[in-house]
Amino acid sequence: MENTQSVTARDIACASEAFNASRANLVARNAVTSNGIRKAARVPGGVAQNSLDWDVEVTQGKRTNQRRSGRCWMFASLNTFRYRTIKKFNLKNFEFSQTYPLFFDKLEKSNWFLENILDTLDEPLGGRLVSFLLQDPIGDGGQWDMFRSLTKKYGVVPKEAMPETACSEFTREMDKYLTRYLRSCAKTLRQGHAAGTGLDELRGQKHDMMDRVYALLVTCLGEPPARFDVRLRNKDNELVLSGTFTPQEFFAQTVGMELDDYVSLISAPTADKPFGHTYTVSRLGNVYEDGGVRYLNLPAQRLKEVAIAQLRDELPVWFGCDVDQSYLREEGIMDRAALDVDGLFGFAIESCMDKAERLDYGESMMTHAMVLEGVRFDDEGNPTSWKVENSWGEDHARDGFNTLSDPWFDEYVYQVVVDKKYLTDEERIAYETEKPIVLKPWDPMGSLAR
Repeated sequence: MENTQSVTARDIACASEAFNASRANLVARNAVTSNGIRKAARVPGGVAQNSLDWDVEVTQGKRTNQRRSGRCWMFASLNTFRYRTIKKFNLKNFEFSQTYPLFFDKLEKSNWFLENILDTLDEPLGGRLVSFLLQDPIGDGGQWDMFRSLTKKYGVVPKEAMPETACSEFTREMDKYLTRYLRSCAKTLRQGHAAGTGLDELRGQKHDMMDRVYALLVTCLGEPPARFDVRLRNKDNELVLSGTFTPQEFFAQTVGMELDDYVSLISAPTADKPFGHTYTVSRLGNVYEDGGVRYLNLPAQRLKEVAIAQLRDELPVWFGCDVDQSYLREEGIMDRAALDVDGLFGFAIESCMDKAERLDYGESMMTHAMVLEGVRFDDEGNPTSWKVENSWGEDHARDGFNTLSDPWFDEYVYQVVVDKKYLTDEERIAYETEKPIVLKPWDPMGSLAR
């Protein structure tokens, strides 16, 4: 009986013969081994369609750089904030501190993690839930709703009031040691519970643990300012703002947006998430008293429509996507037509699953947050390409800007944040009044942009 379970020498010989009989395979092998897959699959004609020419565009200061950290969701949020500040005061350039929200995000995530540990003391240590909680308790990633919670509680500060440090620009070491400490805290709390320690006493221990978390963060990032002095000058060197502010006062004075008016819309066409309904993700959040995240799931076409409406009103749009898919990183081009991986290999790889299947089978999720700042239309008024502000510095791509094609938007954009005034009455009522369907902690819609 023929062995069909193992790879045999005959299998390898047949596969080798078939491969070497194809001229296309040999050309592809030479190209890929010399240049890599994406350079070999690059389609010049597709690349040429990605010009920096826009029918609707908002512009602001210099590109920002998250360095070797997973703070893209913070940078994207602050880039939407600073647009308002630059425009309001006619500034040449301006940046909010990205270290400031990083500090409080780590602090709040630590508290969130320990509260989840206290809530799961009777769950098995080797079970999926506790294993998930222990996997990455305070990683850099996040979502818009989490940033909104931070800003409502802590405000914002200018970059010079809390500048970058070695640990904010390269977070791996800080994250490693904080994660190790928090896991030891989880061990202490669980062992105490097993030995009969009451919940009140365990919460007292948690308070001491949080004091040590604060000390670690101050050591790595510096201490956040309670008040700070500000002097802003406009493009004509005129003094347009001066004084001493708290972080909350500074947000109100320089940004002034109604944070709760901005809502998260997702587009996840999977069978378990019917469009038109709201969702949340179990155990996902940072600021404990503000709760978790809340989404309204809509078709990708609606995400485009509301994003365009906000851009037409001269406001940028925070969005989350799976950035590495069909992406020419050096050129900053996200376009399925700019790469022909299927043609290179001779069988379906890029096209082997649709959007819903990629979500269901773990092939795709939101990995990165950026800002939409422009859109180009065809003769019928349909979007064809989008201008994207990234947070990888001015040396990335084309002066720090990316482009994404409209078909790429359909496949790999998962979230946009817009003012709820752009929603229909039906959509707004669903977002505001419907009890959210609770997704599992490991659902792909709970992924964090980094």
